[in-house]
Amino acid sequence: MCAAATEFGMGRLSHLKERFRALQGGEAQIYRAPGRVNLIGEHTDYNDGFVMPAAIDFYTWAAAGARPDRKIRVYSENFKQCAEMDLDNPPTRRRGHWSDYVFGVVMLLLRSGRQLRGANLLLDGQVPIGAGLSSSASVEVASGYALLDGAGLTIDGIELAKLCQRAENEFVGARCGIMDQFIACHGGQGNALLLDCRSLEYRRLPLPGDIRLVICNTMVKHDHASGEYNARREECEAGVRLLAQALPKVRALRDVTLAELEAHESLLLPRIYRRCRHVVSENQRVLDAAQALARADLAGFGKLMAESHRSLRDDYEVSCPELDLMVELASRLPGVWGSRMTGGGFGGCIINLVKRENTASFQRTLAEEYRKATGRIPEIYVTTASDGARRCEPPGSVLG
Repeated sequence: MCAAATEFGMGRLSHLKERFRALQGGEAQIYRAPGRVNLIGEHTDYNDGFVMPAAIDFYTWAAAGARPDRKIRVYSENFKQCAEMDLDNPPTRRRGHWSDYVFGVVMLLLRSGRQLRGANLLLDGQVPIGAGLSSSASVEVASGYALLDGAGLTIDGIELAKLCQRAENEFVGARCGIMDQFIACHGGQGNALLLDCRSLEYRRLPLPGDIRLVICNTMVKHDHASGEYNARREECEAGVRLLAQALPKVRALRDVTLAELEAHESLLLPRIYRRCRHVVSENQRVLDAAQALARADLAGFGKLMAESHRSLRDDYEVSCPELDLMVELASRLPGVWGSRMTGGGFGGCIINLVKRENTASFQRTLAEEYRKATGRIPEIYVTTASDGARRCEPPGSVLG
């Protein structure tokens, strides 16, 4: 049983099954996929680089049951809305609607030649929307896994992650990298993941048991965030094209060392140089952070987190005053090993590594100091690293 058969887990399953019967009729199988927080390695995934995410114990839950026809009918508990598509006459473009994340996955599954069956889905998302914790990837992975399993089809976690990323790129129109979908499929309880976004090789990195991942939501999300995200990607691609003129080996910023970048600075506009410097230095920080974690050097890990935030603020320019303030406030509090912004930027959340015994005082103090400074009351989530996507019954049904 998922959720370790805890009372909460049993209650969640019973509730979803009852809601499904009331809304859709019939019996349901339950699936879940987690959100994620990225400990270090920001804006490196779409540059073929290294990242270190952890799945968190906030999930999108999917209750799924068969239909006798060829329709996919999805109800969202979060939006209190229903959407429907016909497998024999699928949509050709996005609607700008929450259902795009589900139907985009359906479209990519169909294009891959998989024969899906009609199904009813009930989605219930715990992952905060718009907080940079990858609610969209958790929806994609939970829905894709449920629809495949309901059709009697199997898929490994790497293939599902790649398919869900393509759905978000090609159907939804967001040029995300592979990290979010990958960690939703491959998260491990008590572990962060060191992921090579080019080869998709990964290894789990155990986190100390007395550490909590404390995610603090600034409660702001600036309107230009999505446009600026795509602009940063285009700036990185421009840097690669220019650097490749002098360095033929370069296919992505992953292939550039800091020494090479500095030697060829004159090829780049100052803004493009700064974007490239962030990505190149951030890749090295991820590798250094993995070594620090292996040594249980949390002070060293925290220093790398601080360097990452400064680079995101100054070179990549994706921070904002609220994120900078919250990191500054958090970094001064007792029991904090490290703090930085996490996610795409321009608002959203920061991630903090906090000693377990200090988490309660950390929450109280940070919330009060941030409220005094901004007038906003932050949402604060205390979590641990979680497992990836799974079917909740029978036991042990986990993506490979």
